[in-house]
Amino acid sequence: MSTGKRALVTGGSGAIGGAICRRLARDGHHVYVHCHRATQIAAQVVEAIAAAGGSAEAVSFDITDTAATRAALEAALAAGPIQILINNAGVHDDAVLPGMSAAQWHRVIDVSVNGFFNATQPLLLPMIRARWGRIVSVSSVAALIGNKGQVNYAAAKGALNSATRALALEVATRGVTVNAVAPGIIATPMTDGLFDAAAVERLVPMNRLGLPEEVAGVVAFLSSQDAAYVTGQVLSVSGGMA
Repeated sequence: MSTGKRALVTGGSGAIGGAICRRLARDGHHVYVHCHRATQIAAQVVEAIAAAGGSAEAVSFDITDTAATRAALEAALAAGPIQILINNAGVHDDAVLPGMSAAQWHRVIDVSVNGFFNATQPLLLPMIRARWGRIVSVSSVAALIGNKGQVNYAAAKGALNSATRALALEVATRGVTVNAVAPGIIATPMTDGLFDAAAVERLVPMNRLGLPEEVAGVVAFLSSQDAAYVTGQVLSVSGGMA
């Protein structure tokens, strides 16, 4: 049965973000497909959702810009509360720490951590007033077990995990749940060519890459009424890596 909520997916133009958008729309929600610069891809996600009978629209803003994010969200909130927020926007800019530039460090932290605040904070009071909300952040297995060359990324996603647990406590009595998912190696354009079959077999107990749709399925569960008693959790979607 459709719950008919309004959902925002940051980074909805990416492979995992797009899969989450399509799944939430399939579950009956109106989805705001967020992007920064990839407006054409976001539009394609919206078109695919509409073609499948769902409801969606694209929104474009820089998640690291507090004022721009707030302005865009206030415009969307004029139509009513956004009760499902998927903090999916993230970037990686890999280098071993001795060779990492300050710009690499700050960019990765800025998108994931400051982006979490910029998107989440304006939506919280409307969720609390409605006594129903779902916040799900897309973390990474790198935050759970580490990864060479990704100290910045692991730090950013680890911060999301900690923020998830703390915020879950703040809103636990308000009908709002806060959780995270930690994908492992997912088959996306970003991972194409990075892992051969031998590497996947060595790193992943299930001996295969995950699919964006498999991440989206867990996000959809955490966004549903079925997960009303699940909060403050980080669920690994990694084929057994963590």
